[in-house]
Amino acid sequence: MLKDIFMNLSKNQFLNSAAKKYGLKMGAQSVVAGTNIDEVMKSIKELNAHGISCTVDNLGEFVCKEEEATEAKEQILKVIEAIREHKVDAHISLKPTQLGLDIEYSVCLSNLREIVDRANNYSIFINIDMEDSGHLRPTFDLLDELSIEYDNVGTVIQAYLLRADEYLEKYKNYRLRIVKGAYKESNECAYQNKNDIDKNFIKLIEWHLLNGKFTSIATHDHMIINHVKEFVKRKNIPNEQFEFQMLYGFRKELQLRLANEGYNFCTYVPFGNDWYGYFMRRLAERPQNLNLVAKQVFNKQTNTVIGVAAAAFLLGRMTKKTKKKKRR
Repeated sequence: MLKDIFMNLSKNQFLNSAAKKYGLKMGAQSVVAGTNIDEVMKSIKELNAHGISCTVDNLGEFVCKEEEATEAKEQILKVIEAIREHKVDAHISLKPTQLGLDIEYSVCLSNLREIVDRANNYSIFINIDMEDSGHLRPTFDLLDELSIEYDNVGTVIQAYLLRADEYLEKYKNYRLRIVKGAYKESNECAYQNKNDIDKNFIKLIEWHLLNGKFTSIATHDHMIINHVKEFVKRKNIPNEQFEFQMLYGFRKELQLRLANEGYNFCTYVPFGNDWYGYFMRRLAERPQNLNLVAKQVFNKQTNTVIGVAAAAFLLGRMTKKTKKKKRR
């Protein structure tokens, strides 16, 4: 139920607008690396100093106008220029919907092509993030078209999808990030049980480590991380073939420990005013994230904001049910 609450809250445009107004004062400052490029560059330099590379996400939700997609593209181009100017160890992660995928495929492709081309000039990698299953096919289509001209582009495979192994095999020659998955999906296309997802997650990681190109293993689960460490040692897989990834602000000590142990480590660094949807999905993704955030993020103000948001959502559901009963 709690997961459903946060997933529904992540799609609430009213609360998203309110979050932009109040900025990171609502408590997300520990998991979002600032609201502008200068702030995110400072955060990246701090992580680089500890031997940690970064993938930068210019946050954005609810893009429904072409000018908004263009604005997002221009911001990402500025981030690419900043990465080059500051000479930091970082690349880009982006969502196709932010670049206009829900407006028109050609709009998104044009914006994304400009980004990939600019990044290619500077040898900067572009990771196309996966969103919900409704955007799966067009996202793969974008990757297929762009990879004809460029080799600095890759994507994400979500382990909760029933057909994830098919996607992994098809794109084995790409740099891939393997994740469990953060969206609410039906049992027609995705596993619902945590054990099933974890089992598939490990299977996909092992397969790509043995058969694929560079593998980004995105998890905060120390048990899975330990499993991978034992697996690569047993199979003599060099560290240069993979990296661990975690979200900015989560399990900081473990991030530093893995980097100090000599593993490639990359932190997913989100920034910008449009942080609300990202923040809510992180809370919904796994119950453990609630515990992590409670330790590192929550204060009285944050609890109040999220409590009010959750109450507003529940009240809205109750109101809808009451109206339905009246109609009957």
